[in-house]
Parts: sequence; C-alpha cells; structure tokens
Amino acid sequence: MRPGILAAVIILAAAAASAAHARQAPGPDEVASGFKPVTAAWDHERREVMIPMRDGVKLKTVLVIPKSPGGKRPLILTRTPYGAASSARSASPYAAMNGPLADEQLLKAGYIRAYQDVRGRFGSEGAYVMNLPLRGPLNKAAVDQATDTYDTIDWLVKNLPESNGRVGITGVSYPGWLTLMALFEPHPALKAAVPMYPMVDGWVGDDFYHNGALRQTMLEWIYNMNASRDGSLDPPFTRRDLYEEYLDAGSADAMAARLNAQSFGTWRKIVDNPAYTAFWREQAVQHLLERAPAGAPVLMVHGLFDQEDNFGGIAAYRTLEAKDPANDRVFLAVGPWSHGQSQGVGAQLGALRWEEDTAKRFRDDVLLPFWDRHLKGDAKARPVPPVLAFDTGAKRWTSMQRWPAGGRTGTRRLHLLPGGRLGFEPPARNARERFAEYVSDPAKPVPYRMRPTLAMYDPQSTWSAWLADDQRPFADRTDVLTFVSEPLTEPLTVSGPVAAELFASTTEEDADWVVKLIDVHPPFVRSQAEMGGYQLMVSADILRGRYRNDPARPEPARPGAVERYRVRMPEANHTFRPGHRIMVQVQSSWFPLYDRNPQNWVAEIAKAKPGDFRRATHRVMLTPDQPSALELSVAEAE
Repeated sequence: MRPGILAAVIILAAAAASAAHARQAPGPDEVASGFKPVTAAWDHERREVMIPMRDGVKLKTVLVIPKSPGGKRPLILTRTPYGAASSARSASPYAAMNGPLADEQLLKAGYIRAYQDVRGRFGSEGAYVMNLPLRGPLNKAAVDQATDTYDTIDWLVKNLPESNGRVGITGVSYPGWLTLMALFEPHPALKAAVPMYPMVDGWVGDDFYHNGALRQTMLEWIYNMNASRDGSLDPPFTRRDLYEEYLDAGSADAMAARLNAQSFGTWRKIVDNPAYTAFWREQAVQHLLERAPAGAPVLMVHGLFDQEDNFGGIAAYRTLEAKDPANDRVFLAVGPWSHGQSQGVGAQLGALRWEEDTAKRFRDDVLLPFWDRHLKGDAKARPVPPVLAFDTGAKRWTSMQRWPAGGRTGTRRLHLLPGGRLGFEPPARNARERFAEYVSDPAKPVPYRMRPTLAMYDPQSTWSAWLADDQRPFADRTDVLTFVSEPLTEPLTVSGPVAAELFASTTEEDADWVVKLIDVHPPFVRSQAEMGGYQLMVSADILRGRYRNDPARPEPARPGAVERYRVRMPEANHTFRPGHRIMVQVQSSWFPLYDRNPQNWVAEIAKAKPGDFRRATHRVMLTPDQPSALELSVAEAE
C-alpha cells in the first residue's frame, strides 16, 4: 500500500474510533424520564391550562385548587405580565406555602386561585403590547384586555368543575390595571374586583410621567419587559450609582441608546409622546371608567408611600364612587404602604414604624371579609367600611363614609413667607423680602435620594422605601429653598388633595418645579432615637414648567416674567402633631428619577443634546399680590 493511502486509512480509522468513543455515554442518564412527584397527600391540585381567546390566541393559566371539603368554591383570578408560574410554584405539598404571602389566607379559606400570563408574555401566545388600549381609536383590533378577561372567566366557569360560578379578580400595579380593565366588559360571573396600586394615568402621576416630567429610570422596567418575553434580561448598567450613569449619558434617550433599547416599542411610545395629547388622554383609566357599566363591587387599595403609582388608585376610586350614590358598592383602603406592600409585611417602611402589621390587619379585617361577602355570599362576614384610611402621623386607622375625612375637609393655604418662614397667614405688605431665589445647575442636579442611587432591581436596592427617606440631606443645599413653621401647638390633619401654587420666574425659558410637604419631628424622640429631627415627606411631586397652562401644549417661559405654576401633589392622610414643625422644600431637579430639564428651550427634553443645558436663576415670589403657597385639605374637627 502506498504511503499516502496508508496515511488516509489510518486517519479515517482514528476518526471512526473517536466518533465511536464520543457516542459512548459515560453512564446511564440519572435524570428520571417522565417523573411525577407523589401528590396524594397534597392539600391542593395544581393545573396548567391554555385558555383560548375569541381570536384563537391561547393564554397560559395556572390553577391552584384546594382539596379541602366544602363542595364547589369561588375563584379569584390574577392576570399578569410577570409570570403566572412564579405565582403558583409546586415546591410544597401545602398550597399556602407556594404562592405569595397574601394568598395564604385565601387558599386556607378554600378559594381557588388562578394566575394567567397576558398575551405575548411567558407561556401565553400572541403579541405583547404594553397597556394594550381598549378597542377604539388606539386599538383597531377585535380584542383587548377586557375581552381577554371576559373570555378567561367564561372558560373557567364552564370548564372548571370545582368552581361555584362566582369569580373575583385582583392584582397589584400592572395587574391592578388589568383588574380595572375587567370592569369595561364585565362577565356575569364577575362578582368582586380588588384593584391594588393600579396604573391609571401614565402621564399625570403614575409610572411614566408626573405632571409632564419623564420618569427616566422606568427605562429599567421597560427594558425588562421589552427585551424578552420572560423578563429574564435586565439592563447592563456600567456603574453602580445610576446618578453617574444617567448624568454621563446626558439625556433619557441617550441612555436608552447606550443600552440598545432606544427602539423598544414601549420606550418609543412614551418618549415620543411627551405632552398630554390624545395618546395619553384616551388611555387615562380614571376618565374611561366614566363610561364603564355598573358591575361588581370594587375595593380600591392605595398606598400613601407608593413610589410607582401614587395617583391612580384614588383617581379611579373617585370616578367609580361618583356612580355609587348608595355608597355600598365602591370601597377604598388607604394604607401606609409602598407599592404593593399590603400584600406582604406592613409593620414598617424604612425608619418608619407603625406599631402593628398594617398589611396583615388589612388582609384580615378588610380584604378577606370583602371576598367572603361577595364571593361566598357570607352575610356574617365582617362589614367593610366604605373607606378605611391610616393616618401616617397619628398612626391609627379611621373608618369613613367617604374619602377624604368622611367629607369633612376644608382648604387652607400654607404660605411661603420671607425669612424661610411658613405660616397660614398671608405675606405682610410691608415685608422687604419679596422673593427667594436659587441657581439651578443641570450639571449638578439635586438627587432624589442619598447616593449611590441603585437600580430598582439591584439586590441591595431600597427603592420601595425612598418616599419615606429623611429629607435633611437636601434641606441645606443652596439649590433647594426651605421654609419652616414654628412648632405646632395643636394637631393639624391633612386628608385628601395637596397642591402647590407658585408664582415664580426663571432667567431661561423652562424650569421644573419640585415641591415637598414635610413633617419635621422634634429634636429628640425618646421612643425611637433615629427619628429625632427626622424630615418625613408627607406629599411631594414635580411639574414640568412648560405645561403650566396646558398639558397638551407646551410653551416656553418668558425670561424674568413671573408666571403661575400649579403643582399637583399626591393625596395625604397625615396628622402633624403638636411639637412638630411643617416644612416645604422647593427645588428644580429630582435626579435621576426624572430627566433633567435643560432650562433652555428644546422641543423634546428626552432627546436634549449636551450643549442644550444651561444654568438658570429661579425666583419664587413671597408677596401678598403673588402669594406662593400650598393648598392643603385640612380635616375639620368632629
């Protein structure tokens, strides 16, 4: 045999031997094929079903069905973009140990729980659209989240033999919005709804904008929702401190471009619609609910320290309550909670302690009785008051007939006065000091909390508690105006709407106005030393000045001209106790939560270029003719 042929044969033989060796497994596969756990002793059955919608799309739905005796039972549905399977795990034979803490008592009480992935997310078919609008001008399709809810309930009551035909729906945040969507095409089997901390108006005061100012850090959540169907990807930030990250990027859209997220559908819709046009108005749920049919009883849940959706719950409640003259179908629970905290442990928030687990109290005394009365028809269930609200200053619950303060409120003006004073008397005519001013520098924006500013999903993040942060670190900044009252001699209860009316000017053509209403604790607090001198935000928000006259039509300010700026702020339920002081802080940035206003006029702030940003001097007037003040809803003494 010639040498070349011999070499080829040797190579082929070696290759064949190598392939045979590669095919030879190191041993038998130790992963059991088709394994099924022993479930005979489990107290529940877990099922996964694909429920067809009217357009043929199928939605993954996970059911947790208690095995306890009692015959047919009611069902509570949660629809979510966050993964139905994660809400109903199968790690324990005890159903109450597998789901969220708030579901423990529901499962023990015999309720069936259903969790469903919305279309386009996790195990469901179809295309995902953030906050899919109702059928109409913004949605020409034949389906929306209202029809999907109707079709889901219809399938469940017809195909689930354990069901008694009575269904409730609930959810927090986005699932809270989905709960409200169920009210627009209510299925006859829908007997109760509990929207919690719902997204209602993304421009006025919920997730995406507050009074026109872009909440640019929501890019992190949008990235998570748009980069994958299963929420498995988070943005790869290059710094731990997002204050540095966003400042270095320059603008909100530039930050998105760094992450290759600038073309995400949700991001583009939000950033390309900065004014309150039809895009936002026709999705504003508080207005859409005016035309919703009368249906199941509704219990709205609102958190006074909700760091994400602190507008929507009360706004939706007001619309629904106006259509409930008998005051027996629309209920409201207002608690001292961050976003969704009523579903967990509510004994404290940051440094704030409430002397009880307010979340458990709510679930035991309000939520479960509400479900029992409307889904089980239990006439003996504890009656739920029309309104139950927690006072974050007095640290007590109050039952009311209506919000706020049972209808017993009046508006008082708390004036910003010369010398950094604060009082209910108007400014004196002979005062020499007619204004207070500060320089706002976009290169050094005021942080919204102490740095480093961590990403929301960072393992060490305390994002949920930031509204309860001590405001002392900001009170002495030269770009923050601070006004303080004398110590109170009598309690003052603020219950309901809060707003600021500023008469102000700027040397440039635009400005943001941040106003904070603060409870200053006494210098020493014996029961909790760290609360000595604590400055607690009771209500605070921002206004993008270009929308001062019309939220749909931005317009530049006239440099040097005094104009009126009205800042809508979150509603409060707080008693300022004797010995405490009231403080107001005014500033023009809250970074990086909100994108920086260049203060120079640019058409689209989210796309501002580095050269667009300018320092500006802002003046707040303190005169009888231009009396800057806060408008407080003050509860009348009973």
